[in-house]
Amino acid sequence: MTHLLIHRGLAKKNFTENTISAFRYCFKKKYGIETDIHFTKDNKIVCFHDFNLKSKFKINKSLKNFKYKDLLRISKIKKKPIPLLKNLIKLSKNKRFLMLEIKPLSTKENLKVLLKEVKNLKNYSLTSFNEKNIINLYKMKKNFNLGLIIPSTFTCRRVIEKSKKKYVKFLVLEKKFLKEKKLNKIKKKIYFYTIRDKKLFSQFNNKNLIFEYL
Repeated sequence: MTHLLIHRGLAKKNFTENTISAFRYCFKKKYGIETDIHFTKDNKIVCFHDFNLKSKFKINKSLKNFKYKDLLRISKIKKKPIPLLKNLIKLSKNKRFLMLEIKPLSTKENLKVLLKEVKNLKNYSLTSFNEKNIINLYKMKKNFNLGLIIPSTFTCRRVIEKSKKKYVKFLVLEKKFLKEKKLNKIKKKIYFYTIRDKKLFSQFNNKNLIFEYL
């Protein structure tokens, strides 16, 4: 089954990424979502991309050093409320696929909180650039749908090597790999990110794509 997922809920250019209003629109259009997750100081899981608030809220402080109530207060002032993961899960109603990217290197305690949060989800996956996160999740439960996000600097040879790891159930690759025929030998599912070009989207929409602004 082919998956088409909207990157951070950005279905339109005027949307704010990783917000409930953007997610709601995506679900209305019957698309799945790729989003980023972090852990707050009080161990709440939020949908947010950056590691600190400097870019979005002009506060040079790491997200992990905030309690969620303070994050929500700050983000509401800018009319860009940061949602909890549980808000997104509730909104999805278990009908649309969620790809959840774990941004930081997370402690085992963090990961246990995450697993509790997603325990009733049916259509989802957990991904990370940080291989240690994937390894630790695999140790907790072998049948999790775990994806390793591959840096664009990797060669095809290194991508193929990573695909053979038992804890890697699928790969997430930068769009530059779309035309690499050497990767056809990989038997596991592959997602490609981030597609912003309509021509490219039309050419490869038979593949698993993470896209925005189309």
